[in-house]
Amino acid sequence: MPIIKSAKKRVHVARKASIRNSKTKRALKGSIKSLSAKPSASTHSDAQSKIDRALKKGLIHKNKAARMKKRAAAKAKAANAKPASKTVAKAKTTTTKKPAAKTAAKKTTPKRTTKKS
Repeated sequence: MPIIKSAKKRVHVARKASIRNSKTKRALKGSIKSLSAKPSASTHSDAQSKIDRALKKGLIHKNKAARMKKRAAAKAKAANAKPASKTVAKAKTTTTKKPAAKTAAKKTTPKRTTKKS
């Protein structure tokens, strides 16, 4: 066991981080397995999300993340699982006039009167 106070803190922080990292890695592995078992659009998007999260936290290398995402996309494509596309609703475009730019009002300084005594 460490004796120095800062070393004790590092042990405590490292323990918390390892628990957090193991949870993230376990979720990543589970989502990849569920994609392999039943490829669909939802499992594909879930797997990509978990991969991106693990990458952001520094648990996996960027090249590994890219490779995993490529394989996930290939599995989804082979199963004809099209990703859920974001539909953009095309609303009627109306031309709206922008309000005229307000000009800054000039500051008027009061005239100073000098008192003659």
